[in-house]
Amino acid sequence: MTPQPNPEAGAAVKAADRDHVFHSWSAQELIDPLAVAGAEGSYFWDYDGRRYLDFSSGLVYTNIGYQHPKVVAAIQQQAATMTTFAPAFAVEARSEAARLIAERTPGDLNKIFFTNGGADAVEHAVRMARLHTGRPKVLSAYRSYHGGTQQAVNITGDPRRWASDSGTAGVVHFWAPYLYRSRFYAETEEQECARALEHLETTIRFEGPSTIAAIILETIPGTAGIMVPPPGYLAGVRELCDTYGIVFVLDEVMAGFGRTGEWFAADLFDVTPDLLTFAKGVNSGYVPLGGVAISGAIAETFGKRPYPGGLTYSGHPLACAAAVATINVMAEEGVVENAARLGADVVGPELRALAERHPSVGEVRGTGMFWALELVRDRETREPLVPYNAAGEANAPMAAFAAAAKKGGLWPFVNMNRTHVVPPCTIGEAELKEGLAVLDAALSVADEHTR
Repeated sequence: MTPQPNPEAGAAVKAADRDHVFHSWSAQELIDPLAVAGAEGSYFWDYDGRRYLDFSSGLVYTNIGYQHPKVVAAIQQQAATMTTFAPAFAVEARSEAARLIAERTPGDLNKIFFTNGGADAVEHAVRMARLHTGRPKVLSAYRSYHGGTQQAVNITGDPRRWASDSGTAGVVHFWAPYLYRSRFYAETEEQECARALEHLETTIRFEGPSTIAAIILETIPGTAGIMVPPPGYLAGVRELCDTYGIVFVLDEVMAGFGRTGEWFAADLFDVTPDLLTFAKGVNSGYVPLGGVAISGAIAETFGKRPYPGGLTYSGHPLACAAAVATINVMAEEGVVENAARLGADVVGPELRALAERHPSVGEVRGTGMFWALELVRDRETREPLVPYNAAGEANAPMAAFAAAAKKGGLWPFVNMNRTHVVPPCTIGEAELKEGLAVLDAALSVADEHTR
């Protein structure tokens, strides 16, 4: 689709937004949201006709890109057949979506509880774990994000938690492995893995194993920095959970459905959790949908005992029809394989080449279509380009970098001192290289702030 400029319409959209829309995670008077006129594939455009290559996939969810015709058609067909129906009934779209998801989840995660998104998936996974074990506490990592609802944001380990931290949510945070900024003074991945597991087991023992219902981890943390865990870490957490009777929950809201070059990131590590949360890529966000994949043992807990939880729109037919079409498209078009191949052959090598040219790049890490560049002022000291949780003038270097990328027609994903390379998993090699060339130029702006 060729963007057609219509600045008058854009001004009207912008004015209505500023008058009436209350934006998330924002100081309302300090933001200037772009008015978007349309989107297709890996691109979107504004009302001035300016097109952007989306290296953020929305909020890392348009895994099949924008406006895939087969998914749009499936939503239209479902709307014409049965727009909505209550969750207590068996509905074809819901049943088929659950079947297709269960076919792809690891191990015996064969029961699917549908939610409206990732945050409430985490809420329900935690509730299931607590009821299954009869224990109150949940352990989660610093440098994590699990959602914006009350329990999920308390489980979160980044600054978005602070304003809503009740201190009574039964959550204990611990350090997960992150070799580049090791909390364990490790020098190798093997040391980082062993010391992180020792730290976690010490935390379990001092908190009291009999009080801990669940350990929840993002399989590969997303907005916190795409820190791929070292070999053996997730298997070690699985072993600790088995030893102490703790439910192991993997949050795959961002990492799932092809993002890492596998259907689920857990497949990269040959680990099966007891509960797995998903959302985003399950239908590329075309209609809100999330869920929890449940092991046989936990499902059995609620075989004759009612599960005390539900949502009016659980398994909404439009959302499930979109999920069915998305999963089928991904299978038919080799989307997961495309993410794996381009990640290994193009993104990884190109980003490492950028790191050699730009002193602002401290580390490159990732897999599939899930990568991060950690930007620094000084490679030797690893001082971040901007301070932790920087805002305003303190964040100016990252703001300048992002502005340069947008000026070049690339929409980046920026968080703290990092930029993430997370385009749609359907992106082509030529598009990738186009975006990486703009990223190369924008990093020169970040270089101006290095020592």
